[in-house]
Amino acid sequence: MSKSYLSMTKEELLNEYNSVKAEYETLKAQGLSIDMSRGKPGSDQLDISDGMLDVLSDGNFKCENGLDVRNYGLLDGIPECKKLFADLLEVKPENIIVGGNSSLSLMFDYVAQCMYMGAGFTPWSQQGNVKFLCPCPGYDRHFAICEYLGIEMINVPMTENGPDMAVIEEAVKDEAVKGMFCVPKYSNPQGITFSAETVKRIANLDTAAKDFRIIWDNAYCVHDLTDTTDELLNIFDVLPEKNKNMVVEVASTSKISYPGAGVSCIATSVENIKEILKRLTVQAISYDKVNMLRHVKFFKDANGIKNHMKLHAKILKPKFDAVIDTLEADLSGLEIAEWVNPNGGYFISLDVTGGSASRVGVLCKEAGVTLTNVGATYPYGKDPTDSNIRIAPTFPTPEVLSKAVKVLTTSVKLACLENLCK
Repeated sequence: MSKSYLSMTKEELLNEYNSVKAEYETLKAQGLSIDMSRGKPGSDQLDISDGMLDVLSDGNFKCENGLDVRNYGLLDGIPECKKLFADLLEVKPENIIVGGNSSLSLMFDYVAQCMYMGAGFTPWSQQGNVKFLCPCPGYDRHFAICEYLGIEMINVPMTENGPDMAVIEEAVKDEAVKGMFCVPKYSNPQGITFSAETVKRIANLDTAAKDFRIIWDNAYCVHDLTDTTDELLNIFDVLPEKNKNMVVEVASTSKISYPGAGVSCIATSVENIKEILKRLTVQAISYDKVNMLRHVKFFKDANGIKNHMKLHAKILKPKFDAVIDTLEADLSGLEIAEWVNPNGGYFISLDVTGGSASRVGVLCKEAGVTLTNVGATYPYGKDPTDSNIRIAPTFPTPEVLSKAVKVLTTSVKLACLENLCK
């Protein structure tokens, strides 16, 4: 184990700085150009779904109720696709609306609906200042929705069991707090799965706002990397009658089949489904039912999706290992960084000390490695401690990834040494 930077003498720190600086310049001279700014599948992952493109070659475009999916109709989705998602999320088909390729669009549209049409009560926008709870570090697109719609965001610290429930339970005493975004399984970016106790406490929240809504973004519900999978308690199983309309779950096949041509869904109470469909009858004629049928014929059922995800895991696990192995080899014992080794999801979260994350981002970019914008994992793009870095290891090959992470670890050491040597 390497000697802690915090226990080094001034002379030792200067010697280490000169050594790391030389290593950084050598890496910089390689002329790398590696983009790790977003979590997207590599081509090898996309390839395993290509059989989907041929499943309708027999010319049978009718779903199980006899409707030709090439035509109008079935605004809430074809029956067999509703069942596919219902089985995957362990809810009833009547609690499902199948959407287009983007669960992000479903989230945006629903929050906008609450803002301007209400969630069973007066529209949020007519009630004064609207606030949302945002567990962080978290998903930048959630924060972008709030910022775009003029919703004030409140940081909620994440713990190893999920968001800090004491903070949430206190915050919801404010009637202006209308909702919360969260990723309950393999959270973005930390890979944390909410504990059963956390899920139960969320389900039983006593909120001042009677129109409080939780956007339960279950993006990584089947995205396991190992056989040691995290188990997420189904929040609908523990949701009391008084909160039956509180939870709006979304999911999609974006990182199961094709990100640009997947299928999304929303799962919620029958009452919420009715309100959403009122909007959709004005907003859309129908979503892409051909794509829905294509997905059902390819995956067949929820077990088919789970088996397909094992193919993804075989591709992704070596990439995650390449990152973790390099972090451990280069940074263990230095006391300048901490990271999470997740059992699933799409990211690895790295926290660096001394308010140096922004500097790490700059050093990486100068050496040809583009990371997610530092600060993006916090509302308004402002990380209060300038510490969190989201690593997206899915797109590069393991070989390219090893080079990129070497640049990252060297940049972390250099940035921290710059601070310590002042």
